[in-house]
Parts: sequence; structure tokens; C-alpha cells
Amino acid sequence: MMLQDMIRENVRNMPPSGIRKYFDMVNDMEDAISLGIGEPDFVTPWNVVESGIYSLEQGHTHYSSNAGFMELRREIANSLKNKYQLKYDPKDEIIVTVGGSEGIDIALRTLVGPGDEVIIPEPSFVAYKGCTAFTGATPKILNLRACDKFKLTPELLEEAITSKTKVVIIPFPNNPTGATMTRDELHSIVEVLKDRDIIIISDEIYSELTYEKKHVSIASFPEIRDKTIVINGFSKAYAMTGWRLGYVCGNKILINAMKKIHQYAIMCSPTTAQYAAIEALKNGENSVKEMVSEYNRRRRVMVSSFKNMGLQCFEPLGAFYVFPSIKSTGMTSDKFCEELLKKEKVLVIPGNAFGECGEGFIRACYASSMDHILEAMKRIERFIKSIK
Repeated sequence: MMLQDMIRENVRNMPPSGIRKYFDMVNDMEDAISLGIGEPDFVTPWNVVESGIYSLEQGHTHYSSNAGFMELRREIANSLKNKYQLKYDPKDEIIVTVGGSEGIDIALRTLVGPGDEVIIPEPSFVAYKGCTAFTGATPKILNLRACDKFKLTPELLEEAITSKTKVVIIPFPNNPTGATMTRDELHSIVEVLKDRDIIIISDEIYSELTYEKKHVSIASFPEIRDKTIVINGFSKAYAMTGWRLGYVCGNKILINAMKKIHQYAIMCSPTTAQYAAIEALKNGENSVKEMVSEYNRRRRVMVSSFKNMGLQCFEPLGAFYVFPSIKSTGMTSDKFCEELLKKEKVLVIPGNAFGECGEGFIRACYASSMDHILEAMKRIERFIKSIK
């Protein structure tokens, strides 16, 4: 018996993440600077950490309800209402998940299977394609364009929709590009989808990390509210990546179906993290504002630095990534990143790791200290001059 043949084809054929090999390379290097890992360099705020510790000291080490503590769901509902005008019933329209990633997974497993298509705008988070393929559904890739600042346009969406389309993923603010969508731009997408039997999965994990304009959720449009599943969490805004806590919101019919998968596969999210998240939502806003202010400062430095090197780079207004074009160097994205890492010990991620249309671009993350960013920019500029 060949064990390889026992693995399902859609799992066997899915390649590993294109990001992973670069992390493996940088781990063996001294004095390397990483602009590759998509997580805050800040430590979780102490009041949030302390709440988690206190819950353990008080012996709160048992299961919560499948959907998460009601107190946490109430705080999530209040936060979404106050910030984004989203109204969800904490009783049956919210599930607390193991990170936003579990939310994406259970949403897709609830909705699609063999014969269905999921429209995935790329460049985007690598998990969308993998989670879709694991259901047996077909990822339908929609290539976003640099000339549109990597926004989703109604024309591109119309072209991608077929009779098999069951789900459209809306990944804004976007990883890796930092692109955002305004209310008017989202309204044009709503007009395309409102009369179609298509569910929207809106990944809003970077909703708190926007600059100049406040995030708008596509779920705030009443005509598609009940056809939209919102994915969000605590990893990015509250610097809680390792706590692995997220949530999904939607119409109770969709949420109840998703809860079945969640309760059988997961039972409930870690309770220590849930207690910490309650504190984050109640008393963490000042910490979030301080982090966002610092990200904004770093963002401006990084964008101006890439432009001064002669690289085309549109201004990202969300998340904590810059996505400059390196086409002028004549190198592929992979070649550029490999040579930069070897010669200058700076890790950035090739754009094609997030979809084929990302070829010719790199992702640089500014969730790193300003000292590291300034030094990395010097090294990258030196590298670019050396290859001209």
C-alpha cells in the first residue's frame, strides 16, 4: 500500500504555502531583518494579558458554550454596532472561533462542495484557495489589477460570476496589498450581488487597521446583510496572534449551520483567550489607537522609501503591508526575494505567493520596529543599485 495514494487528491495536489520556505531560510541567518511575518511586533497589552492570567488563577479552565461566552459575544456585538453600524444578535448570530482562519474554514465547509465555485480576488490571503480546495469546490480566481489599486471592481466581478458561483470572498482591508474599499466602491459590488443567490464571505480581520478613512463593512448594506458572513478577530488589532481567537457573524440560519461544524470539530474556543478578549473589547481601545498611530508612521516611511528607490508603489490605506512593484528590476518576484535575502539579509515575500497576478511585486510588512524598517530600506536600496 502506498500511503501517498491514500491521501485525497485535492489535499495531495495543494502545494504548501509559498511563504514558508522564506521563513525557513531566514531562521538560519544571523543579523537578518524580517519584513515578512504578518503579525504585530507589539506585545499583547498588559491589561489583556492580565485578564487571561487572572482567569487561570480563578480556576476558569472549563469549556465555554460552543459559540463562546455570552459576555464576549455581547461585547463583540456592541463593538461592531458602535464602529461599523452592524447589528448582530449575540444569542444566535455570532460564533467565537479559533482565529479568523477557523471562521473562513467553517464558512466554506458549510456552503460549498464539489461542483461549486468560490470567487477569490487575488492577490489575497493564501488560506482562501486552500480552504476552498479542501471542500472539493473550485477556486475561481479573479485577478485584481495594479491600475485599480488592487480594488475589486464590479466589471471584474461580473466577468467572474458563472452559474456555479456559490460564494464570493471580499478580502478588504487586503493582505498583501493594503488595499481598502470605500462605501461607494462597495455599493457598486452590492449592486452586482444583491439579486443573486450568492453568499459573501467578508474577511475584515484588518478592519481596525485603516489610515485616513474608516473601514466600511459590506454587511452594513441592508440589502445583502443576510447573505454576508463577516470574519473578524483579535489577532491583528489587539496584537493577539498567538491567542488564536476570532469570530464569525451572520444571519442565524447560516450561523447555526456553521455552529454544527464548530461544535463537532472544535467544541469551543480557548476560554483563557476568551476572558482576555472580553478585556480587550472593554478597555483596549487606547492601546489599539496607539498601535495604529505607530503603524501609520511606519507606513509613510516605507512607502516613501520604496518610491525614492524608483519602485512604483501605490499607497496602502489598510492592514500593515506595502506592495511595491519590482518589475523595473527585470527579476521575478521569487528571484528578487531570494537574492535580497542572500545578499542583504532582508526578508520580504514574493507577490506571487498570494496569487499569480502578484508576480512582479513583493510584500513588505511594516509591523516591525522603526529601526529595523530604516535599516531594511537601506539594504534594499543598496541591493537595487547593485543589480542595475
